[in-house]
Amino acid sequence: MTYILPLVSVLLGAFIGLIFQPKNKKNLKLLLAFSGAFLLSITVMHLLPEVYDTVFHGHHHDEHQHDHSGGYRIGLFIMVGILFQIILEFFSKGAEHGHVHTHEKMNAMPWTLFISLCIHALLEGMPVSHHHDLAIGIAIHHLPIAIILSMFFVNAGLAKKWIILFMVAFALMTPLGTLASEKLDFLTHYYTEISAVVIGILFHISSTIIFESSENHKFNIAKISVIVLGIVLGYLV
Repeated sequence: MTYILPLVSVLLGAFIGLIFQPKNKKNLKLLLAFSGAFLLSITVMHLLPEVYDTVFHGHHHDEHQHDHSGGYRIGLFIMVGILFQIILEFFSKGAEHGHVHTHEKMNAMPWTLFISLCIHALLEGMPVSHHHDLAIGIAIHHLPIAIILSMFFVNAGLAKKWIILFMVAFALMTPLGTLASEKLDFLTHYYTEISAVVIGILFHISSTIIFESSENHKFNIAKISVIVLGIVLGYLV
């Protein structure tokens, strides 16, 4: 399921976007808000404590000072993840959180958008190898993104063959990240540091989704309700 869920969510989202072209943006924004809250909840309540627990209790230190330095190091990698995601969004224009607004026509594959999104999805999959619940959060996060992206490509006039190639590759990236994290010794050795970088990425993505999924950044009852639901479900998984 850790491989299947993120894969199917993108393919399902692409299918919905291409075939049904949903017009109700309010429902999509509520789904985005839920996915952001759910992802943030899993990150804060499960992934983050696991990383710090590994630092402080997974290794035996001779001096207490080493524990503190390990905690500072993890904090640094989290900040690197936030900064790295900001850099990725310079090329993706915020597509990772459904922020695609352009009326330009596309005649060829948008390679910068494609590469940045694939890097983002690949990194997201790496902690899933040790934290299977994260696959659920990523799947819920990718579903509305895939719907919005596929609709955006159709409206931009991108050829269907490029849309299909883009979405299939995007769907494969997270499972590939999980597989690489399990099979490659280098990634396994630095799992904690990589997870900290991904935590930073998820912090930035999920918080941006929550604040961008409402008109004029105003909260309403429906949005607050889905955010609370996302937080609660993230705690329970």
